[in-house]
Amino acid sequence: MPEAVAGLHCAASVQRPQLNLSPDDLVRAYRAGELPWTLHPACDFESDPGQWGASLINDAEITLAALEVAGVRSVVEIGAYAGDVTRVLLDWGRERGAKVVAIDPSPQPELVRLAAERPELTLIEATSHDALPDLGPKDAYVIDGDHNYYTVSRELELIADMAGPDALPLLLFHDVSWPHGRRDDYFSPQLVPDDYRQPTTEGGGLFPGVPKTTSGGLPYKWPAATEGGPRNGVLTAVEDFVSSHDGLRLAVIPAFFGLGVVWRTDAPYADELARLLDPLDRHPLVARLEANRVYHLASVHVQLMEVAAARERIARQEAVLTRLLGSSAFFLAERLSRLRHRLGIGRESPIVSRELLRETLNHN
Repeated sequence: MPEAVAGLHCAASVQRPQLNLSPDDLVRAYRAGELPWTLHPACDFESDPGQWGASLINDAEITLAALEVAGVRSVVEIGAYAGDVTRVLLDWGRERGAKVVAIDPSPQPELVRLAAERPELTLIEATSHDALPDLGPKDAYVIDGDHNYYTVSRELELIADMAGPDALPLLLFHDVSWPHGRRDDYFSPQLVPDDYRQPTTEGGGLFPGVPKTTSGGLPYKWPAATEGGPRNGVLTAVEDFVSSHDGLRLAVIPAFFGLGVVWRTDAPYADELARLLDPLDRHPLVARLEANRVYHLASVHVQLMEVAAARERIARQEAVLTRLLGSSAFFLAERLSRLRHRLGIGRESPIVSRELLRETLNHN
């Protein structure tokens, strides 16, 4: 786990940070202190080497505070993946006797090992729609699975059916801001009924403010081809659920892709939870910071893709020039170029020579 960072500290030996490194090289650089780590201290280097801030762990201070205010003693995490958030939940719950259930159809090895080490964790390897009906009511649900309207809506239906109309638990959602707040993304499109599935672009790139998918934007597996509209996105699903049930409130903290919190306004902890979340709920300054963050995140990704394409193009050009240096045809072309130059033909252009090619290759 990375050390906590006060500001942005970087090793003094670094003169110019390299951003176009491979994931393995980035992890090595973080461990060596050659690049600053800007995410939550408990976020694993390997889980987010590009520092997208993609994990809900980056909202952990608010998430844990909400669980604390609500007196939660049982929590279900939907979409546990590698277990970064799961570990934080377990550590928080250890002193409180809280039990944690993690649901993921394809848990990463780190999460499987965590379940073997921590008896207070129950790991269910299934989709949320298959797992939830057998769990029974819990105090809180952290929903961060498949980021689309149908999956989230169905999860909420199952949770509400188990809890009953007057006992809805505390609900926390990740990815209620850009890009998935108003745009579906599918891990397995075939699991979503046709009536709910948006037209998709396989491997489509997303860029803030651009409704359609685009080349070079942040890449996702199966994003909806267009942002917005009915039954599209996580926030849309949450808002539709809240509007169809009396006595619910939704708060949105627009940081690190957005944290949403839903609770009953008649819950015994409702007023205290409101006092916790009101200062951040849709705060315009926080929203601008997040909008700025994702804009630059997407912009850097576009630039890195352009750099990678340019490097491939240069490598191909260098290979051609290198072959030319040893070519008998180029030897004849060089002699012809020198002859034309002596005869006064084309003197405004440099002689095409092996020296010129070598200089070009060395410059690249």
